[in-house]
Amino acid sequence: MEIRIRAKGTVIILELGGRLDANAANLVETIGQCIRDGYADILLDFDAVDFIDYLGLSALVLGYKELMNNKGRLKVVNLPLHLKEVFSLTGLDRSIDIYATEDLAVNSFKEDRAIEEIKKMHLRRRFKRLFIDLKIELRPKDSLTPTCLNADILNLSGVGAYIYGCDQFKLGDEVILKLRLPTPFGDMELAARVTWLCDKQVQPQTYPGMGVEFSHIPPEVQEKLVAFIDKNLSLTPIDEE
Repeated sequence: MEIRIRAKGTVIILELGGRLDANAANLVETIGQCIRDGYADILLDFDAVDFIDYLGLSALVLGYKELMNNKGRLKVVNLPLHLKEVFSLTGLDRSIDIYATEDLAVNSFKEDRAIEEIKKMHLRRRFKRLFIDLKIELRPKDSLTPTCLNADILNLSGVGAYIYGCDQFKLGDEVILKLRLPTPFGDMELAARVTWLCDKQVQPQTYPGMGVEFSHIPPEVQEKLVAFIDKNLSLTPIDEE
């Protein structure tokens, strides 16, 4: 399979040619390199693709998942009719957006980002932030062994936290926080993703540290967390996140 790479603004367009089959591994490699180069919005142009099989679909799904794990987006343009049927039968058309023209696809990335920022702004305004010093354990999502046994949460909200005293993770890592709140709130385990790393030169007083955003937090757990924050806010200055 041939891949031609070009950029349109912040969107990387991969023009695919030939067959997406056992030789489609270079598609996953190319998407991974784009992510490492700082590009998260990728558009696949299928205009010159004449065949796709199970292995080609698998490579496409792997690339899609890698982008999703890095907060990126994958979209498709110029999908031939016979390949549209394949996308429909496999359900890919329900996960990957398909566009008729390049301009429509590129503009959709801009619209997605704008909507996402608006949603984040509204979400953060709903939750207050509590400045606190709370000991926690921290481990990778796919491990049962704590990486940091004595880290501290310095501020906490219903959607995220700032963690001090642990430098074992990188941006995008998925982690599990284990914290013990006083009665009646009890113990909690919260899944989160690392979204920000403290810069030692800029903020040496809170280094090493990182910001995390909670993910897949059950509503009842979030309600308990917010109740804990609200109860303690009377003792601390209020800051909106």
